[in-house]
Amino acid sequence: MRDWETLVEQHLAGLVLEPTERAEVIAELAAHLEETCEELRKRGMTEEEAARRALSQVEDWQKLSRLIQVARKKENGMTNRVKQFWLPSLLTLFFSMGLLMLTQVFGPKPWTTSMKSGWSLIAPAPMIYLPWLFSLPLIGALGAYLSNRAGGSRRAMLSSIVFPVLPYSVFFLVALPAMALFNEHLGHNFMFIALFVGLLAWVVAPAAALLAGGLLTQHFVSRRLEPGRIAGS
Repeated sequence: MRDWETLVEQHLAGLVLEPTERAEVIAELAAHLEETCEELRKRGMTEEEAARRALSQVEDWQKLSRLIQVARKKENGMTNRVKQFWLPSLLTLFFSMGLLMLTQVFGPKPWTTSMKSGWSLIAPAPMIYLPWLFSLPLIGALGAYLSNRAGGSRRAMLSSIVFPVLPYSVFFLVALPAMALFNEHLGHNFMFIALFVGLLAWVVAPAAALLAGGLLTQHFVSRRLEPGRIAGS
C-alpha cells in the first residue's frame, strides 16, 4: 500500500503554509487520491496503473500549490477580519444600542438642555442619557479587548471601539451640509444649531466615552503582553 500523504507532501514541497494548515491540506488531498486509486483498482487496473492515473489528475503540482496558498490566505484573511473587527464592532453596537433602549424605557428621565432667545426656541432640547454615557467606557473596553485578543491592528481596534457612533456620524455628515445650504436660502439658523448640538450629544460625547474605556483597556493589555513577548524573544 502506498503512503499517499508522503507522496503528496513530496509533490507539494513548495507549499508554504502554517504546519497545521499544511498537514490538513496534504491529508485531504492524499485521502482524495487514495479513494480515486481504490475506485480505479476496483475497475480492474493494477496498483501502479491506478496510482499513475490518480496522480495524473493533477497536471501541474506547482500551480496547484500556488492556488492552495492563495485560497488559504484569502480564507485566513476573512477569518481574521471577522475576529479582529466585525465581531468586536457588532458586539459594541449591540450592547450600546441595547443599553440605550433599556435606559429609555426603565431609566431616569433624561437630562435636557434648551436655549431660548426671546420667544423663539434657538435649539431643540437634546436628550443626553447620562447613565448610558457612563456605561459606554465599559462597552469600549469590551471592543478593545476582543479586537486586541484576536491580534487586531490598532486601526481595527479603534474602529471597533467607535463603531456604535458611526451611523450617527454618517447622518450628521450628510445632514449638516444639507442644512447649511437650506439655512442659506431661508435665512434661519435654529435647525443648524440643533444639528450641531445633536452632533455633540450623539457622536462626540459617546465616542469620547467609548475611546476612554477602549484606549485604557488597550494600554493595560499591551503592557501585560509586553513581558511575555520579551520572554518569548
